[in-house]
Amino acid sequence: MNSLSTIRAELRKLTSTRMPLGFLIVLVVIGAATATAVALGTDMDGSKAFIATAVDQQSLMAFAGNALVIAGLFGAIAVAREYGHGTVVLTFLTTPRRPRAVGAQLAAVFVAGSVLGLFGAGISAGAVAAGLTATDYGFMVPAGDLLRVLAASTVTGGAGAVLGAGIGTFVRNTGGAVTGTILLLLILPPLVVQMVSETGSWVPGTLANVVSGIDNAVGVGAAIAAIGLWALVPAAIGLVAVTRRDVV
Repeated sequence: MNSLSTIRAELRKLTSTRMPLGFLIVLVVIGAATATAVALGTDMDGSKAFIATAVDQQSLMAFAGNALVIAGLFGAIAVAREYGHGTVVLTFLTTPRRPRAVGAQLAAVFVAGSVLGLFGAGISAGAVAAGLTATDYGFMVPAGDLLRVLAASTVTGGAGAVLGAGIGTFVRNTGGAVTGTILLLLILPPLVVQMVSETGSWVPGTLANVVSGIDNAVGVGAAIAAIGLWALVPAAIGLVAVTRRDVV
């Protein structure tokens, strides 16, 4: 099989189970919660200042940080369960060159994570727009900023999925891969920032906000590169681990 055929096969495997549907349902639930918060939520003084400006509304719609985590969990589960169930053996029999097989897995989860991120951002934007109909405020976010929110979630979703897949490839256990992904994306960054405050601009959540246009801690190009590094390092570690194993 050539590389493109291998990637298509990996994509078919990802869509042959109910897992993608489960993640899509989660995104819909988050969207419903967002719409409810916009429609019914108020500030401490009873006002709705949190939706009063275009910047506030864009901040509510920005889904890149969530996309990073949700797609990260998707990638971790998708890859780790193959090792847990032993189905990865068939993958390596079909594609004996393990770097090519792992690369195809990473490419497939990148595509799936990007779709999840885009879908999640679209639901989030639609939820904010729907919730605003129950208020005295209109939708204020310009088309360019909306496209940026969608693009940011697409990029971070793909990167998060690759990060999770790298952890899943290394750990080879679904529970461990999920735990590792949560540790790397949610638990360790705040601890590192507390110890070294200068790292605050480079943690995944901050970088996702920069790409979404709601933070300016670093440049957009630097943020995208840093997010790519966050994803590629675990992926590279997983690839090295796979190629050095005698068995899966």
